[in-house]
Amino acid sequence: MNQLQNFTKGLIKENPVYILLLGLCPALGVTTSAINGLGMGLATTFVLLGSNIVVSLIKDLIPAKVRIPSFIVIIASFVTIVQLTMEAYMPDLFAALGLFIPLIVVNCLVLGRAEAFASKNTTLSSIVDALGMGLGFALALVLLGGLREILGSYSLFGHKFIPGDGMLVFVLAPGAFIGMAYLIVLFNFLKKKTS
Repeated sequence: MNQLQNFTKGLIKENPVYILLLGLCPALGVTTSAINGLGMGLATTFVLLGSNIVVSLIKDLIPAKVRIPSFIVIIASFVTIVQLTMEAYMPDLFAALGLFIPLIVVNCLVLGRAEAFASKNTTLSSIVDALGMGLGFALALVLLGGLREILGSYSLFGHKFIPGDGMLVFVLAPGAFIGMAYLIVLFNFLKKKTS
């Protein structure tokens, strides 16, 4: 039961974006569409999962003085894998996400989970935590990207369901802040309901 609670906490109770307010830069920057949010969320989940596994396996071998730099090197290795894979097999998504893919290396969520959780827990617990937090991050980005896409262009995942242009403000940067504000309110309401 503890592993299940550990997994589900990242979805609503401790959602990285809407409750913990981590990873806001990519959340605001890439979520012009639901597909961009999904791509960034899954890329971050992969990096989080890989780095948590490696950190939990070698935590006793890393000297305390070089702990954080070691974590950054581990995270950067997984980001490189994601970046090269996306560039080779998903060039359109890679172009849309642009600079935000290499910035996963310094995402507070990924480094924070490596430091606060994976370096102090078992590999299984670290996997469950990474999946819960990563999927919570992906959910947050898909929700924001979907909201902006629906209101901004009357489409979802690129499929137009109402003819017309939509509300331009949601396609632009202010739309990210407006959508984020409403989703933060919604998640805080859901958190209080489930507590």
